[in-house]
Amino acid sequence: MEDKGKNIEQAQQSCYLGWMSLQSQRVLDLKQALAQRRSHEGTADAATDEKKLRELTQKIIGDFKDYARKRADLSHRCSSNYYAPSWNTPLENALIWMGGCRPSSFFRLVYALCGSQTEIRVTQFLRNVDGYDTSGSGGASLSDLTAEQLAKINVLHVKIIDEEEKMTKKVSSLQEDAADIPISTVAYAEEHVGEPNLAVDQALDKQEEAMATLLAEADNLRVYTLSKIIEVLAPMQAADFLLAGIKLHLSMHSWGALRDRRRRECIIEAADDAGGKEGK
Repeated sequence: MEDKGKNIEQAQQSCYLGWMSLQSQRVLDLKQALAQRRSHEGTADAATDEKKLRELTQKIIGDFKDYARKRADLSHRCSSNYYAPSWNTPLENALIWMGGCRPSSFFRLVYALCGSQTEIRVTQFLRNVDGYDTSGSGGASLSDLTAEQLAKINVLHVKIIDEEEKMTKKVSSLQEDAADIPISTVAYAEEHVGEPNLAVDQALDKQEEAMATLLAEADNLRVYTLSKIIEVLAPMQAADFLLAGIKLHLSMHSWGALRDRRRRECIIEAADDAGGKEGK
């Protein structure tokens, strides 16, 4: 049974690593498409570039749907791995919600980009810089959100938060079930802690199935939220938004790994210092 569980975990991790590799490629694709569109600003080629941007953003949404489908398939064999993945860093697991990010965080990203890019534009204006250089990592398209776009995003934001709260209540109920019959009563009655028990196995299997269903629902909500935000945004805005989101996801993983290395080095240094003092 342990080997089977390990194989499932390896399959889940392999799926994740493939996803991260694809995301790295999408960063390059988005940068290239955005740079091409901006270089053709005001020309006849701009319309063609925008069509390519739409196709790319839809392809990326398709990537998310495909990844969610693969996770749903793998989670039915072992869903608990996704709630605290071993392939994640502790930092990522500390921020995780239902096996991933909160869908509502996508809106925070939109607002953050809108504000930061507007600030850049104002600074450029005050410095009397001719033109606006959007070739950098941020771009300026999200600072052009209209009142109508913001209103639609706000309405969607409220709706998604409501859905999140419903799902959070469901997972809270599942977590509380661990202290209910038969798990708690068997744990109390057993002479030796942790002995195999059929009733407990059946209860935990049922809980894993429920967790797999919730994971699929959460992934679907994430994909739905992304799709709806993309519908509101113009092609360049959508590409900017996806680029920022993917880079944030990849960066959090790298930053988490960096912080882990620093912590391990601190522990080793502390042990070395203690050994040195004892030697003296």
